[in-house]
Amino acid sequence: MSQKGFSALVIGLVALIVAWSSLFVINERERAVQLRFGQLVKDDIQPGLHIKIPFVDNVRIFDARLQNLEVPSERFLTLEQKAVIVDSYIKWRVDDVSRFYRATAGDLFRANTLLSQRAESRMRNKFGALTLNEVVSGQRDRLMNEITDELNSVARDELGVSVVDVRVKKIDLPPQVSDSVYERMSSERDKEAQEYRSKGLEMAEGIRANADREQRVILANAYRDAEMIRGDGDAKAAEIYAKAFRQDPEFYAFTRSLEAYRKSFNSTGDIMLLEPDSDFFNYLNSKSGN
Repeated sequence: MSQKGFSALVIGLVALIVAWSSLFVINERERAVQLRFGQLVKDDIQPGLHIKIPFVDNVRIFDARLQNLEVPSERFLTLEQKAVIVDSYIKWRVDDVSRFYRATAGDLFRANTLLSQRAESRMRNKFGALTLNEVVSGQRDRLMNEITDELNSVARDELGVSVVDVRVKKIDLPPQVSDSVYERMSSERDKEAQEYRSKGLEMAEGIRANADREQRVILANAYRDAEMIRGDGDAKAAEIYAKAFRQDPEFYAFTRSLEAYRKSFNSTGDIMLLEPDSDFFNYLNSKSGN
């Protein structure tokens, strides 16, 4: 290869390297800033193909997608000075690239730290203005929305990021408070259970008294009806006996005697002391048999 050819090849390679170094691509998930000797010369570079001065300009690229920040557990005091342990998270994204770079130097860890500090101060103020019941009740959603709006306003101005959502994952009481709350709840439940038992015993006594009274009334009515039925039966039986006696007194006397014999001689162990000529044996002696 001649000297001129070699020189052309070298110049071509250098030109290719320079051209390659002059181009950079930002995809749709990213945002970038362009620096020249450490000074910001172009901010909020949109997705696409861009040009820079090789070896002079530097491009810092940031993820523009939604970021999730797990906030460390914090201890807050409520309005009645009760401590709660709060676990929360923050959803945020880069909004103003130049401001984000100036506030954090593009350090994601620093951005999360600053955002956590600002979220912690606002949550402390909000929790301090509410009672424990309000914190764990339905007002918590409104509280989180207020914190999100306030934190978003501050984060946009100071950090160049937009806060999409702030949510509480869990609210716990400190261990020593949890034990006392559990004991108080247990005693309250025992008291409530005792009240229910007392009411139940009172109702049971009332039910038993009503049942006993109804039982006595039913038995009394049944005894009255039975006596009336028995009286009616005895009257009808007496009437039948009387009619039968009037129709054939001798046969009636005979059947009555047989019934008396059957009942009297039913048991072999019974002893009867009667005169032989007693009317009881009227149908057993030989004269009557004749």
